[in-house]
Formats: sequence, C-alpha cells, structure tokens
Amino acid sequence: MQSETANQANAARAAWLRVLALAPSDALDAAYTRLQEQATLPGYRLLRKPESGMAMVRARAGGTGAQFNLGEMSVTRCAVVLDESAEVAATAGVAYVQGRGQRHAEQAAVLDALLQRPSWHQRVQDVVVAPLAQALTERAARQAATAAQTRVEFFTMARGED
Repeated sequence: MQSETANQANAARAAWLRVLALAPSDALDAAYTRLQEQATLPGYRLLRKPESGMAMVRARAGGTGAQFNLGEMSVTRCAVVLDESAEVAATAGVAYVQGRGQRHAEQAAVLDALLQRPSWHQRVQDVVVAPLAQALTERAARQAATAAQTRVEFFTMARGED
C-alpha cells in the first residue's frame, strides 16, 4: 500500500517535471514572474549550479525494435534547495531541460522544490503548471493537425480482368 502511494507521488512529480522541462523558456519565465508577483518565494541556494552538457539520445528501430544510439543533444541541469523555515524542512528540487537554458533549468528546479511543499503545491499548480500543460496540449494538437494535412491515403482500384 505504501509503495503504491510512493508510485503515485513519483508519477505526479514526473508529470510536472515534464511540463516544466518542455515549456518554452519565455512561457516558463512569464509564469514564474506571475508566481513571484502573487507571493514572496522562499529563498534558495544552488546545490548544483545550472550547467550544460551532452546526453545520448536512444531510439528504437520501427518504434518497437532494438534500441540504438540516435545521437547526442544538449542538456542543462540544475539542483536547488529551498531555505528551511520553522514549519518546513529544506526541500530539494531538480531540473533537466533540453538545450542550454540555464535560467530555464534554475526556475524549473525552484518550482520542483515548491511543488513538493504542501503549502505551495496548489498555488504553483494553478499559476504555473496547469497553464503550461494546457499550452503544451494545444501545441501538440496544432502540430498533429498540421501533420494530418499532409497525410496521403493510398488505395487500389480493382481491374475488371479477374
């Protein structure tokens, strides 16, 4: 039972980390600024300053076959810890984002840490994560609609010589 709760918590965290990582940098920055305008964010210190590097991207042949190394891509990571308060222990947040967006990685790590605090969770969900998730869903739908316009359906006409 306890492991099921832990699995649900891990899945929820993976979902918000995905949204924060995939959000465009300017949209994340705007959402972060809106959150700062609503309330004073707790202080934090960097455990691992934003640093860029490379990560190997793996793929599967045909989408389901054997794995192979597709190539490398730029990734930026960051880890922060929120300051302790009288009622809350220090909370660590991490982020890995595609590209070299150091500010993006730092903001995502701070938001990850805030989302782990019960007193901040709902506010960050409402102000930051939900709007970014909605924008990602809309962008995916637009891309799917654009791709669907190029779809070609082949058919065979029966010849009368059978």
